[in-house]
Amino acid sequence: MRRTTDVASRLAGALAIVLGTQEVPLRLQAWDGSEAGPAGAPLIVFRSRRALRRMLWSPGQLGLSRAYVSGDIDAPGDVFASFAALSSDGKFAEPGPFRRPTLGELGTILRTAVRLGAIGPNPAPPPEEAKIVRAGHRHSKKRDAAAISHHYDVGNDFYALVLGPSMVYSCAVWDDERTGLNAAQEAKIDLVCRKLGLQPGMKVLDVGCGWGSFALHAAQRYGVDVVGVTLSTEQAALAGKRAADAGLTGRVDIRVQDYRDVGDGPFDAISSIGMSEHVGRKQMPTYVSQLHGLLRPGGRLLNHAISWNAGPTDPDPDSFIPRYVFPDGEMLSLAETIGALEAGGLEVLDVEALRRHYALTLRAWVRNLEEHWSEAVEAAGEGRARVWRLYMAASALGFEAGMTGVNQVLVQRPGGTEPPLRRTAWI
Repeated sequence: MRRTTDVASRLAGALAIVLGTQEVPLRLQAWDGSEAGPAGAPLIVFRSRRALRRMLWSPGQLGLSRAYVSGDIDAPGDVFASFAALSSDGKFAEPGPFRRPTLGELGTILRTAVRLGAIGPNPAPPPEEAKIVRAGHRHSKKRDAAAISHHYDVGNDFYALVLGPSMVYSCAVWDDERTGLNAAQEAKIDLVCRKLGLQPGMKVLDVGCGWGSFALHAAQRYGVDVVGVTLSTEQAALAGKRAADAGLTGRVDIRVQDYRDVGDGPFDAISSIGMSEHVGRKQMPTYVSQLHGLLRPGGRLLNHAISWNAGPTDPDPDSFIPRYVFPDGEMLSLAETIGALEAGGLEVLDVEALRRHYALTLRAWVRNLEEHWSEAVEAAGEGRARVWRLYMAASALGFEAGMTGVNQVLVQRPGGTEPPLRRTAWI
């Protein structure tokens, strides 16, 4: 039988302050084996006093994230239940879900740390934390390249374990919950091809091409020539190899190139799937102007992007996502995205919301990661695997709660051939 001592109960009091709740809806286990909290609630394990020190030095989301990534805190059971309990509104990974404690509350946490022998210097952040959060001009080409490298250049073998054979790192399109991940990803890619109206002989630009899955599908199934650009050297290397292995070297051109440097248009169509989140609010006019200039008259652009459904917000640089996952990433609202596209001279043809689809996609990725945990740790390290487990599980909760969405916005440069009268032509 587990001991119930002052350690776990005092930890529960400190965590309640951080979460801004009267009681912690979790079962806590302390480093001495003591437990506190509701029986049957999701279990959170404090493996060392260092976890409490992290909460004291960085109260709120950042301290808890650092403790989890470093292994000072663990969630050994259902990760979705644990992270949902950490934030009752399902926003653990969203901007600013936790309020900052008052000075009086910080004093309470400090007294708890003193009583439990957890006082000490600020622990060094886990090595997985981005070092570029405040370095250089945001969204300069150099800083964007560093931000992309932080997230995507963590090992193609690691991503293969998480994403599966499709190697697609964006929201899939599901017929229902029983659809397999690979089939759902192929359905998404084909939907984009149809919305773009691809025909044999067209010249297509894939902005943020990832590991080349859209480019290969479009070239093989629709007979188009594709230029794919990414800032990730590891993505480009594997995408190029996949194109060569498929005998598509002459049809698929993969480059390590900033979208702002592409100059060999015009293109008949442009796909931007999960890329514009890296552009930034202030850079959206530049992004739209560049892609407008690369499109021929009558050419279509499909912009597939995550949206922040709670309204426009600036990212908190001290929250989990900017520190560990997407440095400098910015989620715009759907209204902002459409406004930027229209202000740049592009006509909106169609908008499709895929929020529930992304929740299913993220749950499938978490399942892949957990089923291949030891291989993922070997490929990228335990800290990196913990970052992705937290990020994907918490993001799934955010989509399910409606805090975030994902939308495909299809636009056309005026001129050229008119689009079909009904959207049924491409769905």
